[in-house]
Parts: sequence; C-alpha cells; structure tokens
Amino acid sequence: MRLIDVANQNTPIKVLRFDPAVTFSHRFLIAFLAFIATAAALRSAAGAQAFIIVDSQTGYILESEEPRQKRQVGSLTKIATASVVLDWAEHKGGNLNQVATIPQEAFVGHLENNIGFQPGDRIALRDLLYAALVQSDNIAAYTLAQHVGSQLGSLLPSGDGSRMTPADVFVTQMNALATQLKMDRTRFVNPHGVDDKVRPMPFSTAEDMARLTRYAMNKASFRFYVSQKGRQISFDRGGHRLNYMLRNTNELLGKMGIDGVKTGRTARAGDCLILSANREPEIVTQGKAITVYPRHLIVVLLGSTNRFGEGAGLIARGWQLYDQWAVSGRLADPKKLL
Repeated sequence: MRLIDVANQNTPIKVLRFDPAVTFSHRFLIAFLAFIATAAALRSAAGAQAFIIVDSQTGYILESEEPRQKRQVGSLTKIATASVVLDWAEHKGGNLNQVATIPQEAFVGHLENNIGFQPGDRIALRDLLYAALVQSDNIAAYTLAQHVGSQLGSLLPSGDGSRMTPADVFVTQMNALATQLKMDRTRFVNPHGVDDKVRPMPFSTAEDMARLTRYAMNKASFRFYVSQKGRQISFDRGGHRLNYMLRNTNELLGKMGIDGVKTGRTARAGDCLILSANREPEIVTQGKAITVYPRHLIVVLLGSTNRFGEGAGLIARGWQLYDQWAVSGRLADPKKLL
C-alpha cells in the first residue's frame, strides 16, 4: 500500500493497489465461507460457452466458467490491434495524426464494408482506431496493421522480417504483446479476428482476453476510444473529403456503469463481448487512516447466443460477488489472480 499525504491535513490516505497476503482470521474465515455459499447460489446457467468476471484493480477472478478453453474470439482481436498501435505511438514516437492509405489487401476476405471505404482512400490513424474500436471495422484494422507494421518493420534487425509483409510484422507484435501479458493460450494470425478460411486458426480464452483488456484499459486513450457511443470520422477520396458517423456496436455502453469495451462475432466464435464497469470508489475509514478502494469490473463472455442479455446479467452478478468479497476483507487467493 502507498501512503499519500493530503495537503493541509494530517490524515494519511492509503490508496489500495494490491496486497497478496491472505490472513485467515476466524472472522475472515466465516465471511469467506459465506461468500462461497452466496457465490454458489448466484450461479445461473449462463448460455455463453466461457466467461470470466474479474476485479480490474487486482486481477482477482470473482467467477468463471471454462476460462482457459481455447476459442475463436472474432473482433475482440482488435483490442490487441489497438494496443500495439497505441504502444507504438507512446514508446516509438508514432504519430496518430499520420495519414494512411487504405490498401487493396484490406478488402480480401471481407463481405462487409459499412463505412464504404475504397482502395486508395486516405485517412488518419486516429480515425482508423475509432473505426476499428467503435464500429469494429475490419478494413480499418487491417489498414492500421499495414501502416504501422511498415514502420515497425524498419525497427527490426537487418535481415529479420525480410519475407514478412507489414501486416505480418504487425501481427508478430500482437503475439509478442500476448507473450508479455502471459496470454499463454492465445494466437493471433491477423489484426481483425476473421477466422473463415484462415490457417493457422486464431484462438484465445476468456482468461487471456481479460488480461489483455486490463492492459488496454490502463491507457487513457484506449478508454476514451471504447467509451464513445458515436464518432464522426473523415477520409479523403481523390481530393474530396468524405464524412461518416460511426455507431458503437456495444449496446450496453452507458448502462449499469458500463464504459466499454468491445464486441466480437464470427460463425465459429459465436457472439462475444467484453465489458468494463465502474462504481464510485469505496472509502473506508479506520481510526485516522482512510483507504480508497477503486471498484472496476471486467467481464468477458465467449460463444454466446445472447451476449447483451448475458453480459448485463454477469455485470449485475459481478457486483454482488464483489460486494461479498469486499465484506470478507478482499481476500485474494494467489491462485485466482490473472
């Protein structure tokens, strides 16, 4: 824990980060057993093939079902795509105001083109991020990979990546990020998550996607992108400026404290959804010490047939489980941490 002195006050405030120690006092043991009983009572027959509910602050798993089952995750992949782009901008001096040209390759294997992009259109990377994250556009995701990958490729040692396309270089960075985050049951093969006629097949798990989402949501820019219900973007076509209003595919955004993050869907993946939800921090006073507990949940569900209904139910259940966990003293079994 870290002590922060408040100006003109003598009262120390402790902002909880994470204490891995588990103290089994008699009182805590009783509360913990009550928590387990309540959690069991709260479990309902979820239609999703896999799900996980996590306290974002500590990575503590409140509830899960088949969290390590390998599955296709569709456009949830774009969370990794955006993370690599934002890391490049932050650590490699990349400029999100750079303009990319949409390549012909971006249209291969895609039937949907709701924005109406055409090869040769020119658009800022920032607007491509909005398109990929808000409206889950595959063409935008590929264009990001192609453009940023061409610059990442120049950072490789001489001879490395010589046979790789810029998009391949970018996907390599996506998998490097997965390794960094200990997403040991994840493989990305493209920047958008399309899994039809793709070899090798991409896959991930609810647990791994929760790890990725915790990482992405630590970036203020990412949080802003995924919190937008709508956003106008613009692009250039032959000297003419075209505008398009994006609409967020996350129907639960703005409800129940939900502030993100992403939808996904393919025939193999089924309907997938990742949600983040916030409550006001809990402030606990003990004598002269004040402890502030941030309250933020992440829910991942994969292979659903009713992702928004189930997602709302899992958020509600997550807060019930969180409250029980908090009453028990926020015991954190290291085996249940991401």
